[in-house]
Amino acid sequence: MRFPPRSLSGWTMAVFGALAAALGVVGLIAPDTLLAVMGFTTHDDSTRPPGDHTLVFITASSMAAVNMGVYYILAALSDWKAFFRWTVPFRLLTCTVFTLAVMGDRAPSALLGVALWEGLGALITGAALRYETQRATVPAVPSSS
Repeated sequence: MRFPPRSLSGWTMAVFGALAAALGVVGLIAPDTLLAVMGFTTHDDSTRPPGDHTLVFITASSMAAVNMGVYYILAALSDWKAFFRWTVPFRLLTCTVFTLAVMGDRAPSALLGVALWEGLGALITGAALRYETQRATVPAVPSSS
């Protein structure tokens, strides 16, 4: 592994990973802060009805975000291009599912921010990979001496 990442796509992975891990830590330490940052309504713990598992879901999701963030950082430091490519369609799928959840009234409109985050991340990563591929396949122009 090498720091800093060796490629533009590696940097996109490292930045996404660091942000995901940081937000995951926030969710583990202060779940209501994470909910507020994401635009969701927060409630005092004393007003949560019995059977409200919001905090359990936030804890599980936050731990997954920490793990995922570390995976992305390690992949970036290893310049694991196959991993970078795999993330593009799955992040686009996540964007689509979250957008449809909002459109179908299964989720509040605040989830569109997460959908946008995933969609833009996928497009930026895909563009970086494409740029690197095109740059690698362009023949060098001989210099005239």
